[in-house]
Amino acid sequence: MSSIPSSLRQLVIQRAGNRCEYCGISQVGQVATFHIDHIVPSSAGGATIADNLALACVSCSLRKGARQKIEDPLTGQEASVFHPRQQQWKEHFSWDDVQVVGLTAIGRATVSALDLNRPTMVAIRAEEKLLGRHPPP
Repeated sequence: MSSIPSSLRQLVIQRAGNRCEYCGISQVGQVATFHIDHIVPSSAGGATIADNLALACVSCSLRKGARQKIEDPLTGQEASVFHPRQQQWKEHFSWDDVQVVGLTAIGRATVSALDLNRPTMVAIRAEEKLLGRHPPP
């Protein structure tokens, strides 16, 4: 695991608006500190640079792990995991109230692999909605 300088960590947090770049939940109100995720994992040659780092809640970070390719549940075909630096969230996902909807193979595969609509996440988003923190800007 590579060490991430605090200035780079702060850049990633600020750029993400203090939100998980995969599921959209806010770090505000969460007990666990979000991870700085290597989008392309270090084990696959991913560098510790701003363009390869994303803010990820603990659940998304651990579910993603070192995976770069996952199965689209609709087609069964291999798809890439969503890449927050190279792709726009709104092109691959949308909101159905507090549920994340995958719009593309990448979106569907990421929703499935990271289990973005598991009951706990839906409950957190419902609470965030009541607090005015959902949907993300």
